Amino acid sequence: MKSIRTFISQTAFAAFAAMAIAPLTGISPAAAEVVPLDKVVAIVDNDVVMESELNARLKSVQAQLRQRTSNLPPEDILKQQVLDRLIIENLQLQIADRAGARIDDNSLNQAISNIARNNGMTLEQFRKTLQEDGMSYADARDQIRREMLINRVRQRKVLENVQVTDREVQNFKKSAEGKQQLAIEMKLGHILVSLPEGATPDQIQAANAKAEAIYKKLQEGGDFAQIAAAESQGQNALEGGDLGWRKPDELPPLFSDVMTKLNVGQVSRPIRSPSGFHILKVSDRRGDEKVMQEQVKARHILIKPNEVRSNLDARELAENLYKRLEGGADFAELAKAYSDDTGSALNGGSLGWADPNNMVPAFREKMLTEPLNVATKPFQSRYGWHILEVEGRRQEDVSNQMQDARIREMLRQRKYEEELQVWLRELRDQAYVEIKL
Repeated sequence: MKSIRTFISQTAFAAFAAMAIAPLTGISPAAAEVVPLDKVVAIVDNDVVMESELNARLKSVQAQLRQRTSNLPPEDILKQQVLDRLIIENLQLQIADRAGARIDDNSLNQAISNIARNNGMTLEQFRKTLQEDGMSYADARDQIRREMLINRVRQRKVLENVQVTDREVQNFKKSAEGKQQLAIEMKLGHILVSLPEGATPDQIQAANAKAEAIYKKLQEGGDFAQIAAAESQGQNALEGGDLGWRKPDELPPLFSDVMTKLNVGQVSRPIRSPSGFHILKVSDRRGDEKVMQEQVKARHILIKPNEVRSNLDARELAENLYKRLEGGADFAELAKAYSDDTGSALNGGSLGWADPNNMVPAFREKMLTEPLNVATKPFQSRYGWHILEVEGRRQEDVSNQMQDARIREMLRQRKYEEELQVWLRELRDQAYVEIKL
């Protein structure tokens, strides 16, 4: 980043050069064509925001806003908003610069490819869209690089300090909001045979008979949507009776009690209410799916190369330990005595029940393919040389763990957003900023 001193000296030199060249060309400075120079609109600690940078960002923001609304804020107000944003960005980029943070071209290219793919475009289509929006590909690359650097700074300064405890996760699950979010949802169909207010016994009997006849058609394989469109007197009849996705607590208890007992594809018997007779169908459900995970129980001995042990020495030691196992030595005792995996060595090399997908490829392959209760020959991963013994395999329901993980991430994101605003405000308050707009 250029310093203020560099900028000032460059500007002074440009002015001096213009005056010095003029006599040589026979044109006085006053008569020469005036070319507007870029100028500083804000001094931000050890850097500056230039007018060209402000105008370019303003143009981009205006283009984005026009896609959403035809009524843009007054330009002077919008320009001040954009300048404030650039000042905050500049402060964060200075932090990245002082920390030596860099975004290499491979990472940048990958990020741009991901943006294009997420928007359903090829890279060439992405370039074309940028041009149509009045933004060059080079400017877009620069902006994406800036945003990646800013995100890296925020992760280190804010996100890494955000923690969510187990108690917070469990308290959320017990809260009204948690119960609402975690409740199952069902995609419902609805048919109504209505009753007039103050219906007579004969009207009630006729409506009940009609509802039972509709129920029978459905039981015999009739198409729910078609029958609803023809027979239902509900508000959603022309949509085939589709009520969309609903949670039990979003419906009257009379309905919620019934819908929670229905399986997918099942139709309820007619339900009587003051407004008539209702028939419900559950066509799909979500929120209570089981997540099954393959788990492997294993133990291992790890021999790592180090400053005094070469990779060849590590391999020879692993092979010697394997021969001892073949000779009847106790796996757990050898793991305690020799394994360099301190986390498992004290437990006789046991890794407990683990998800193979969390392991490095060489280790994962052995966990999934080796026979039970047989020590493998030494094999190498990026950590060193392993001897592995698979003790068991199972399919485990990890739905609760996955649910807790989603809640933890949601709470972490909420905390991050709150902490980020506090941090950005403090960053701005503690900085030297001089507006020259």
